Amino acid sequence: MTATTPGHRSRPIVLGVDRDPGPLATAWAADAAERRGLPLRLVHAVPSVAREFRPADEGRYHKALRERADEALDRAAAEARARHPGLVITTVVEEDIPAPALCRESAHASLVVLGTRRLSRVAQVLSLASVTVPVSAQARCPVVVVPGPEHTTQDPPSVVVGVDGSPAAANAVRFALGLAAERRADLRAVRVRQRAAFDRTDPRTVEAELRRELVTGTAGLHALHPEVHLTHEVLHGHPVEELARASEHALAVVVGRRGDGGFTGMRMGSVPSGLLRRARCPVITVPAPPDDGR
Repeated sequence: MTATTPGHRSRPIVLGVDRDPGPLATAWAADAAERRGLPLRLVHAVPSVAREFRPADEGRYHKALRERADEALDRAAAEARARHPGLVITTVVEEDIPAPALCRESAHASLVVLGTRRLSRVAQVLSLASVTVPVSAQARCPVVVVPGPEHTTQDPPSVVVGVDGSPAAANAVRFALGLAAERRADLRAVRVRQRAAFDRTDPRTVEAELRRELVTGTAGLHALHPEVHLTHEVLHGHPVEELARASEHALAVVVGRRGDGGFTGMRMGSVPSGLLRRARCPVITVPAPPDDGR
C-alpha cells in the first residue's frame, strides 16, 4: 500500500499490525506519535511465496495474505486517524516473517509498539508468528509491548523502571525519565534483591548499600529531567514478580536489555521476558548502549 498522508523525515513510531493488532496497542502508538509530533508507521509482514510450500495454489494463497494485510492496515489506520485526525500515517506490507521484518524497521524507528496474544513460553520461542520476545530481544530501539491498559487512577501517574546497576539499566532509566517527563508522571526506580537460600549477610546492611547505589546511579541521569519526581525503592523477592507487582498501578514498566538476542530472543534475559508474560501494563524493553559488552 502507499502512504496515506505525506511523509515525514523524523524517525517514526512503528506499530506492528497483526490480523488484529488490538485497540490498546494502536491507541498507545497513536497517542505516543501525537505527543511527540512523530509520524506513525503501520507495518504488516506477509511471508514470501518462497516460504510457503504450496506449489499448487501459491498465487491465490499469497494474494489472499496480501488482501488480509491491506484490510488489517486499513483498520488500524482508521482507528489511529479517528483518535488523532492530524497524524501522519504510513502503511507498509513487508515480505517476510514478522519478527525479522520488525527488527529491520527498528533500525530507523524511535519506538516499536506491539500488541500481544499472551502466547505460552514455548510458543513465544517456536512460533513464526511470535513477535514480542524476538523483537524485544533484537530491536535497535525501545520496544513497547501492550498487554493491557495503562493505569491512570493515581494522581500523579507513575512509571516504574527496574535498575540493577548495569549499563543496560542506565539506558532504561534514561528512557524512563524521558517518558515520565512526557507524561507528567512520577518515576519509581526499583532495585530487587533476590536473597540466596544460604545468604547470611545482614539484610539491613545490604538494603542500605543497594539503596545508596540506586540513588547514586540515578542522580546524574535525573539531572536530564529534574522536573520528574523520582523515588528509590529496594524490594525483596523474585525480580519478575516484584516488578510486576510494582507496576500494577503504573503507566508502564521499563527494563533494560543486555546485548542482542538470537531470533528466538533467548539472550534477552529472564526479567524482561518474564515481564512480557506477567505485567498487566505496557512493558518497555530498552536496548543496551552500543558500547555495552556483548
